[in-house]
Amino acid sequence: MGAATQGYQTILATYLKPQRGRFWGLAIALLGGIGLQLLNPQILRYFIDTAIAGGQQQSLVLAAGAFMAIAILQQGLAIATTYFSETIAWSATNALRLDLARHTLHLDLAFHKAHTPGELVERVDGDVDALSRFFSQFVLQVVGNGLLVLGVLIILWFEDWRAGLSLGLFALVAFGVLGSLQTLAIGPWGTYRQISAEFYGFVAEHLSGLEDIRANGAVGYVMDRFYKILRRWLEAFHQARFTSTLLWGSTVGLFTLGNAIALAIGAYLWSQAAITIGTVYLLFYYATLLQDPIERIREELEQLQQAQASIQRIQDLLGNQPQVTPGGQAVLPSGALSVEFDDVWFGYGEEGTRFKVNGSREEGVQGLGFTVRGEEDSATTLNREPHTLNHEPHTLQSLTLHLPAGQTLGLLGRTGSGKSTLARLLLRLYDIQRGQIRLGGVNIAQVSLRELPHHVGFVTQDVQLFQTSVRNNLTFFNGHIGDRAILQTLEELGLMPWLEALPAGLDTELGTDSGGLSAGQAQLLAFARVFLKDPGLVVLDEASSRLDPLTEQLIERAVDRLLENRTGIIIAHRLKTVERADQILILERGQAVEYGDRVALAQNSQSRFARLLRAGVVADRV
Repeated sequence: MGAATQGYQTILATYLKPQRGRFWGLAIALLGGIGLQLLNPQILRYFIDTAIAGGQQQSLVLAAGAFMAIAILQQGLAIATTYFSETIAWSATNALRLDLARHTLHLDLAFHKAHTPGELVERVDGDVDALSRFFSQFVLQVVGNGLLVLGVLIILWFEDWRAGLSLGLFALVAFGVLGSLQTLAIGPWGTYRQISAEFYGFVAEHLSGLEDIRANGAVGYVMDRFYKILRRWLEAFHQARFTSTLLWGSTVGLFTLGNAIALAIGAYLWSQAAITIGTVYLLFYYATLLQDPIERIREELEQLQQAQASIQRIQDLLGNQPQVTPGGQAVLPSGALSVEFDDVWFGYGEEGTRFKVNGSREEGVQGLGFTVRGEEDSATTLNREPHTLNHEPHTLQSLTLHLPAGQTLGLLGRTGSGKSTLARLLLRLYDIQRGQIRLGGVNIAQVSLRELPHHVGFVTQDVQLFQTSVRNNLTFFNGHIGDRAILQTLEELGLMPWLEALPAGLDTELGTDSGGLSAGQAQLLAFARVFLKDPGLVVLDEASSRLDPLTEQLIERAVDRLLENRTGIIIAHRLKTVERADQILILERGQAVEYGDRVALAQNSQSRFARLLRAGVVADRV
């Protein structure tokens, strides 16, 4: 519990510190209400004893008026408590949500590959929502009601030491029993929250693939899994609620015993003429009053049990740190950028981080023993030495190449050969395990992660549209790009008829299925984004593969213009795509098996590229 307590203190200090004013307002309102709860029974005792003794009516009226005034003041303080607590809860949880969202967006692509969007939504929203009461009232309720219990016991002790001793022992027993039971619910509530995250992840994943699920007749399978998760969720909820009900039942039984003790003591002392009838009522009232603060403390402990699982999950999320280094202050040159890979090794798996050091074999990996330079004029077929890998192969192994500024590289290879990985490394979505990647002669590890995307344009087959205006979708919220540049780009791409058909032009709200946007138009929109960014290096991951022949012809001219005065890398699945390339690189299992000038490779009858051209096969059959 030491680490958990430290975690609670850290979270409370971080998110309550900016709300010191509201917190003190909540403290005054809450503690003031508790003080009035101690005062009102004294007025009731005075009223009862005065009435029985035949006291003056004026005294009774004043006592009744004071009692009602205090009751009204208590209600006012209760309203103030609700206002301050809700405001603190919303402010604190929203600040935590922002921090979690910002932290999640900065985590590596590898982290997001391992966690579904639904699971992350549940952590950022569901787990944080479970902390709202923890932020607003936990400390004050526990401390304040603890003081109320202490105040009741002190008053009872001064009234009669026997009453104070009896009910004091009862309070200690009640706290001990509830304290021993409260840990029972931690595990079940943690399981409940985990299944909740799995459920939302499952729903998000399968809703996004709804078309494929229905088209391939997998609805029954999905619903079967859906029901199984719901059954597990319900079972976990029943178990968690059972432990909470056990706490509630224990509380009810304890306070029934407490009331019986108070009545017995009061009856005994009154029979001995040690106290008045008003004091008997006072003892019973205070014994009953003990129920509320102890019950509140129990509720807060129950909330803490539920919050503990959420806090742990939030701490686990915050404990994930980016593996990609933030980079340095190096600046990339403007214009077309040369691309250099110098003995680059990279693997996704844990075993992929094991590589040769200083040319020697280490951890089961041998060097490939070749060097490739893109400026070679003749066709180059690579001779590879045998190599072994420990469990998981590297996605890229000892890759060395040089692409001069302004030239275009055609990248071929089977699915899984490392083509898309190469593109991700250029954007530093992952860090390499060995070697260097240089753009314009600058090591990209020394370039800020915020700066690099401005110099590298990446167009993939899957285009992500956002629920915002067409303008924001094109500029990625860059307000420095004017409408004139946007319209000119759309005109060149042949998208003006589509734009003119929209009800609000560039201000039209666009989403994943909005605006009547076809797959081909979405691909053209992705090209427009790169045009507007004006990068020095453009990477096209078979970006025209989803276009119909007519649209593809339209975009060919745009691609030529896009690559003009820029360096280009075309990841191709069709040989026609690399006709504009200056160099060809063929990858197989993360290794370069052929690399050289496209024309020279085409003229060399023994090269793989020439054989592919003769056969007219697609790159996935390399």
